[in-house]
Amino acid sequence: MKKYILHIIVIGFTFFMSSAVFAQDKNKTGFIQSDTMRQGKSIQFVALPIVFYTPETKFGFGGGGQLFFLKQTNQYNQRLSNIFFSAIYTSQGQFIFETTPQIYLGRGNYFIDMFYTFRIFPNSFWGIGPTTPESNKESYNQTTNKFDISLLKRLPPNLNFGLSINYANYKITEVLEGGILDSGTIPGSDGATISGLGAIFNLDSRDDIGAPQSGNYLSLTARFSSELFGATHSFNKFIFDLRTYQRLSKKSIIAFRLYNENNFGDVPFQGMASYGGGKNARGYFNGRFIDKHMYIIQAEYRWRFKERWTLAGFGLVGSVNDLAGDLFSFNNLKPSFGGGIRFKLLKDQSTWLRLDYGKGIDGQNGIYFGVNEAF
Repeated sequence: MKKYILHIIVIGFTFFMSSAVFAQDKNKTGFIQSDTMRQGKSIQFVALPIVFYTPETKFGFGGGGQLFFLKQTNQYNQRLSNIFFSAIYTSQGQFIFETTPQIYLGRGNYFIDMFYTFRIFPNSFWGIGPTTPESNKESYNQTTNKFDISLLKRLPPNLNFGLSINYANYKITEVLEGGILDSGTIPGSDGATISGLGAIFNLDSRDDIGAPQSGNYLSLTARFSSELFGATHSFNKFIFDLRTYQRLSKKSIIAFRLYNENNFGDVPFQGMASYGGGKNARGYFNGRFIDKHMYIIQAEYRWRFKERWTLAGFGLVGSVNDLAGDLFSFNNLKPSFGGGIRFKLLKDQSTWLRLDYGKGIDGQNGIYFGVNEAF
């Protein structure tokens, strides 16, 4: 019962925030459905029909959109408050709903960053560690309710600090009889609840969030899951995320990212670092390798050959491990490379559609459709 109450609270809070922003200018608001931002309007809406293919979902389709609140602006970098949402169904029988409200208050001195997802998700599992063989692959079904709410305070000029509430409920509905998850030796194999508080510190001088062309980003995150907050597993998660964007010419840049995640304690497999997917390690199935510790180093070249078109090529290397000291073992490296194309939906808002192909080792590869750059 508790998880359904939380489900309702999160959805209600999301719509409350959007309604509150809308109500501030209810006599002057209007939806904008063209590339031209008309003066006096308060809301701009971008519709996103979605058709895609990824290794995790196979073919998928659905729809979504992004609401921009034109008068809820961060005055220090001109970023707009917005709500992104999507609903997707896949050929694997997966249903995914996500929403990501990002609201600036006090002219940008405060920032509310939220994420909510509900998933009915048949998935694949190979075990834990950097050397799990392909022959381990087994299927399982899982229903997920997950939300994160963060409140950050700006510390001039580009620093932000805040606290977060983190909750996730994973209900395992089906496992392979006689398989790894059925053995009961994997933490979280009978379901898991992750619940607790966190702290966030970041430095953000990027010129744009959707597709940065210059600047830097550094984020330090600590999350603490505890039985005091209703969690079934108590553990601590620490994330280091460093990104930099350097111009090579008027139309091209090189982007770098170093990502490191470390988990300590009784970590269910759902809360472990996950290698793969459309953002962290393109070229690998999301979750092909999972463990307590992970690092990823990426570089990506981006050439904006037209105002609303970009070509990109990337390469990366990384791994996972149970022990932080063994994380950088050369024998466990997981490299990949690939490239793709991006298209900017509106001339005056930074919402980009991204299509990438990535190829890893041991036959791993994937096609990825996403919104905005991977990093």
